Amino acid sequence: MQHPESPPTSFGGYLRSLREAKGSSLEDMARSTRVGIRHLEAIEEERLTDLPSPVFVRGFIRAYCGFLRESPDEALGQYQALAGARAAVQAARAPLRPRGGGLNSSVLVGLALLVVLGLGLFAINLTVKRTGGTSVAAPKMEATTPASSPPVIAPPAAPDPPPVASVAPAKSAPGAQRLLIKAVEATWIRVQPDEGRASEETLPAGASREWSAERRFLVTIGNAGGVELTLNGKILPPLGVKGAVIQRLELPQAPTSGS
Repeated sequence: MQHPESPPTSFGGYLRSLREAKGSSLEDMARSTRVGIRHLEAIEEERLTDLPSPVFVRGFIRAYCGFLRESPDEALGQYQALAGARAAVQAARAPLRPRGGGLNSSVLVGLALLVVLGLGLFAINLTVKRTGGTSVAAPKMEATTPASSPPVIAPPAAPDPPPVASVAPAKSAPGAQRLLIKAVEATWIRVQPDEGRASEETLPAGASREWSAERRFLVTIGNAGGVELTLNGKILPPLGVKGAVIQRLELPQAPTSGS
């Protein structure tokens, strides 16, 4: 008795034969293609349930064949056939849902409506027989005019309060000291008005900032020759050359002793 011919090489066996013919290992392929070795093993062993969606698997197959410098068309065709066959088997094994449930419920609802309709017709016929075939007039509804209610008298309005003279809010007096810094070149500055919070930033060329204080300012400048300072409307002389650093300059400067 002759045995039937062996089936053609499976999808996984086809890819494995290509790899072994090239003398390549799955480890080398995983490092080169960036495809996880567990996915490569699942492809060769045809464990489709351990693989992601088909769009990713087709990408894995192209990378597999690209590493071996082989055309991926044959492998992609075999994978598509295998995936379709597996899906057909799973669909055949899926339990069939009982049919007719919706039909039975529709029939029951229809029967119930027929029963209700029949009872209604029976009650109408019985009423007609009792009244001698005449229709029963509906009771006449007369609109009753409500008794006139006494007019509602609103309570007397409270007298308007005497006008109050409006007082404009007092304006807070601005600080006694005003400082304006204009950047001729880009420079870093730090200004602390009185004992308040210091502000620091890098001014681009052409930018200017203004502060107010009650007594004085503490100023630190990273490029003394790149700024122009105006204190209380008066332009101050240059603080230094370009690139010079001025640290904690107090403005206005305290008068020296003996002056």
